[in-house]
Amino acid sequence: MLNLLEYLERTAARTPEKTAFADEGRSFTFVGLLEYARRCAAAIAQHTNAVNRPIAVLTDRTAVTLAAFQGVLASGNYYVPLDDHMPEQRMKAVLQQLSPALLLYAPAQEPIARTLDGFCPSLCLDEVEHTAPDAALVAARQEMVLDIDPAYVIFTSGSTGTPKGIVISHRSVIDFTEWMADACGITGDDVMANQAPFYFDLSVKDIYLTLKCGATTHILSKKLFMFPLMLLRKIEEVGATALIWATSAFNLVATSKALAKCQPQSLRHVIVGGEALMARNLNIWRAALPEVQYINLYGPTEVTVDCTWYPVPQDRTYEDGEPLPIGTPCRNKQVLLLDESLCPVPDGTPGEICVRGIGLAHGYYADPDKTAAAFVQNPLNPDYPDVIYRTGDIGVRREDGLLYFSARKDGQIKHMGYRIELGEIETALHSLPDVPNAVCFFDEGRDRIVCCYEGTLTPSELVEQLKTRLPRYMLPNIWVAKERLPYNANGKVDRVTLREEYQRANGS
Repeated sequence: MLNLLEYLERTAARTPEKTAFADEGRSFTFVGLLEYARRCAAAIAQHTNAVNRPIAVLTDRTAVTLAAFQGVLASGNYYVPLDDHMPEQRMKAVLQQLSPALLLYAPAQEPIARTLDGFCPSLCLDEVEHTAPDAALVAARQEMVLDIDPAYVIFTSGSTGTPKGIVISHRSVIDFTEWMADACGITGDDVMANQAPFYFDLSVKDIYLTLKCGATTHILSKKLFMFPLMLLRKIEEVGATALIWATSAFNLVATSKALAKCQPQSLRHVIVGGEALMARNLNIWRAALPEVQYINLYGPTEVTVDCTWYPVPQDRTYEDGEPLPIGTPCRNKQVLLLDESLCPVPDGTPGEICVRGIGLAHGYYADPDKTAAAFVQNPLNPDYPDVIYRTGDIGVRREDGLLYFSARKDGQIKHMGYRIELGEIETALHSLPDVPNAVCFFDEGRDRIVCCYEGTLTPSELVEQLKTRLPRYMLPNIWVAKERLPYNANGKVDRVTLREEYQRANGS
């Protein structure tokens, strides 16, 4: 395997008429998807002679979006998903940094595409339907692409406010997909119910496991996640056997109590990642669906989706407030725990999670300074170039030999003379039965720990319960009750918005 398109070509030859991707209005068989990809490649070639260049794709929750991704790969280029609900100024900032050869968009997205005129040529996907497929063109373009060349670039938020484009190669995705299919037991018999947006790297698992294994993925409507009981019934209706979801979506179902009313019996795998998994929510799922294999994955986009995994043993129970491990490294990846001087820390001592292996991104698109800061020479190997990625996350290897996530490195604060991990406070909050969700941040100017939380408990009740779990100096000083915490487009709690709301309310 040298090129991700080979997954589609091989599966289309093996099971041509089986459904690959389906949304509410359209579905593609594997052979139909391959034909669309070849038509798309021909249409792209009519607009640009570019090879191994970025092509932006306005994404929505449709099978056509995924078909367009394959069309870009068939043209010998790499795709860059853009959320079609992204603010216009942010989209323009991405395009200015990217300078793509082309922008692909669906007819319904034309008003958005028009606002982006001037950044690059554009192609409406309607034109693809009227373009003849060109297998010879696709074959010729594939000969020009190496497995180390980019397959996609995903833009994530940057700490400075400038989006970061993470460049991932064909080889990295192939390596990860081969491991995950084997490790998680995904086969052609599986039916997946997609939750992750296609501009979020979590969706890479649904896409390429489907194409490799000959599975089927149903793209769930976003509105279903507002009604967890309807969501579970839809999962039951499509006969989903595997959920590969963001942890926040898993938590949403757990806290909604919908699992007491509907337990989809087809489910065999529930695989989550993106945020720390809480034992309390895992226990709710396990009580409803005890035969399911639950797997906790960890990893930033820069390591090609994930770098560690923890399949929860069927006979292992966890107390609601007990931390869950992120496990052991995925195949062909190594995790190092290093101190601030990039020296290894002993087991039981927290250190920065650093990763090496073929899954590492090439770096940040058109940003050599950020790349040099995050992708550094392995300090344990001075003899030849050997790059590791510094995640900025703090982890610890405990006596059981497993890795545990502690906090973000930037979640370390100094308060009242103590060094404190905000993540530890959040873990204690999540162990309280009447706190569905909570996040903490630090008001440096006032030297105050701020907690935003969901639930009906008063601050005095929260403090009383936390006293048995945390030393007094770690107790939050300011409490902000929310009916529901805000979430960003990737399904994670929007900490930036919470901090901005707090600063506006406090005149800082």
